[in-house]
Amino acid sequence: MSLSERLNDDMKQAMKSQDKFTLSVIRMVKASIKNIEIDQRRTIDDNEVLDVLNREVKQRKDSLQEFKNAGRDDLADSLHAEIDILMKYLPQQLTEEEVSAIVKQTIQEVGASSKADMGKVMSALMPKVKGRADGKLVNQLVQQNL
Repeated sequence: MSLSERLNDDMKQAMKSQDKFTLSVIRMVKASIKNIEIDQRRTIDDNEVLDVLNREVKQRKDSLQEFKNAGRDDLADSLHAEIDILMKYLPQQLTEEEVSAIVKQTIQEVGASSKADMGKVMSALMPKVKGRADGKLVNQLVQQNL
């Protein structure tokens, strides 16, 4: 079952169970997907849906930090619940140790020796961890290992 089909099924289930919060989160994601499909004039595949989901989670995490800094715990709790719903559609996230091992392996494969090689490492590394690790964490680990 594709991610789009899973989102549709979960949206129907949320409607049946009258879970308005989950329904609104799924509708927001589906709207983002539809906007991209309209812009590109084609249906998008699961990799692109995964990109949309990652972007939505990242936006919410950034906003979550801002709300916590501003002392708006009510909004922070709401965003945290939205993130939990969205994370169900993403692949299992890698631990920091797993990402670190992949970073070290990729550095050896590319033959990187200095920070000047960071671009080569990142371009080889990101397809391996796409959707399964936070880009900031990956960037930080690459910098530590170079």
